[in-house]
Amino acid sequence: MFNKILNFLKNFDWILFFPVLLLVSFGLVELYSIALGQGNLTDGTNLLNFNKQLIFAIVGFILLFLFAFFDSHNLLNYSKYLYIVSLILLLAVLLFGDTVRGTKGWFNIFGFGVQPVEIIKVFLILFLAKYFSDYSAKIEPLKHLLISGGATILLVILVIAQPDFGSAVLLILTWIAMIIFAGFDKKYLFYILFILLLVFSSAWLFYFKDYQKNRLLTFLNPSSNPLEQSYNVAQAIIAVGSGGLNGRGVGFGSQSQLKFLPESQNDFIFAVIAEELGFIGVTLLLFFFTVFIYRGLTKLKKIKNDFGIYFILGCLTLIFIEMFINIGMNMGILPVVGLSLPFVSYGGSSLISSLILVGLMESIIIKSKT
Repeated sequence: MFNKILNFLKNFDWILFFPVLLLVSFGLVELYSIALGQGNLTDGTNLLNFNKQLIFAIVGFILLFLFAFFDSHNLLNYSKYLYIVSLILLLAVLLFGDTVRGTKGWFNIFGFGVQPVEIIKVFLILFLAKYFSDYSAKIEPLKHLLISGGATILLVILVIAQPDFGSAVLLILTWIAMIIFAGFDKKYLFYILFILLLVFSSAWLFYFKDYQKNRLLTFLNPSSNPLEQSYNVAQAIIAVGSGGLNGRGVGFGSQSQLKFLPESQNDFIFAVIAEELGFIGVTLLLFFFTVFIYRGLTKLKKIKNDFGIYFILGCLTLIFIEMFINIGMNMGILPVVGLSLPFVSYGGSSLISSLILVGLMESIIIKSKT
């Protein structure tokens, strides 16, 4: 057993791991900074989010090493069952979940909010990686497109019912990326985009509520209503622009410390980083993401099985899309859809599921070496 652990530590990809550790540290530092703006810290009440996130990070890193230690290919035989679990969880949260900020997407477990859709992202990637590793996109492509797409859309419908449009968009984009990786003919991608356009148009006319339409209209014209729908984005843009080269310093960001910036610990934590740590801090943040994604891509050529390749590509795609959309939201170049910054934003479900993804990636990389 001791030799097995030594072998594990030797083959563990520390270059992939350290950027993740630094990104989590970034988030913890900024959560502490945000707590500074909430008043006296001596009684510990204002450090509640920081303390919770620290616990989430410790649990997440323990799970990362556990999943990395065990052979992830053991999950192959359970991918269909995990997909069924995903459906059950999404149905259960619609029936028995708590509503937070208008979204019925949380279970309250011992005072902690657990968001099932975060772990479902992991299960969907596992399911799609297993499916595309079993079947060729060149043989009966339409059949495989309909099965994989139908499985994804079923989850998306349940997520939209919460409603959580950000996670729904993330699931769809991840599936589209996976079918590109699987080698489907480009004509199918055009068909999918056309269908999505029709669905969006129908939803705009018959399903979207006024506040959801206003979010998109505000994105197209941010100055239309700066004190209401576009307030969050306007404050985020001010925070990003005011950071300069070196930033105002941790704990000295006026937008976050004076509470001008709503959801500063979640959706708009990138704006807090830009304001307090400036261009240098943002560059470091993006550098850590780049190292993580590049390292993951460089490991693909050493992996000898399709499942491992598809799974790592799915993980990297998910994290990149979530990062890109979150930063775009903070800079006003993408509409606000409620997606967090991976590894950095406050949220136990998001952080733990992201760290589990990294652990499974590490397991695949270790297996490719041994």
